[in-house]
Amino acid sequence: MKTPIATRYGWESAGAEHSHSYLLESIEKIFSERARVDRLIDIGTGNGATLDFWKSNAQTVCAMEPDKDGFEFAQQQHQDVDIRRVGVGEAFGEDWEESFDCAVCLEVVEHLFNPEELAQTANRLLKPGGWLVVSTPYHGYLKNLTLSICNKWDFHHHPIRVGGHIKFWSKKTLVELFSEHGFKFLSFNGSGRIPLLWKSMICVFEKQ
Repeated sequence: MKTPIATRYGWESAGAEHSHSYLLESIEKIFSERARVDRLIDIGTGNGATLDFWKSNAQTVCAMEPDKDGFEFAQQQHQDVDIRRVGVGEAFGEDWEESFDCAVCLEVVEHLFNPEELAQTANRLLKPGGWLVVSTPYHGYLKNLTLSICNKWDFHHHPIRVGGHIKFWSKKTLVELFSEHGFKFLSFNGSGRIPLLWKSMICVFEKQ
């Protein structure tokens, strides 16, 4: 049985998230160092606000999103993209099995009760040698200490929000998750704010 998730995340428009301003700048540098992607899948596309960016970096783009509102916003704005209303751990169709050169997953893993389902889904979607880009809010000693000193943990956790963050990741734990599910760690990138106080981190992996 699939692990339950929040039924709605509160999407109200197809507009970009604040995090996109710094995440996409960092990811652009990652893509610039690699050959152009043929087929890319966006795991947890939300409202589809990043799909134009992915289309500028890949020949063919597909996406998946379980939230009804997000899925509908994405479909309305990107009718040329194969977007399926499906979440990690769910059946997405045999035609997607091991058919992608690259998978991207921005600010999703922190919302999952069972993050292993994300690693397993990415493994099933990617061809051998395909690469995976995952971002999530950064946590490290100095960042955690600063949050404590500034008494910002309540703001950072925002526990009242439906569908909010339920997992908090460090580089070590994120690498451990994907390494245990058939991925080789390639690179780490901090994104947003100054080093060691980054807003998010971006890890790149390769399917073995």
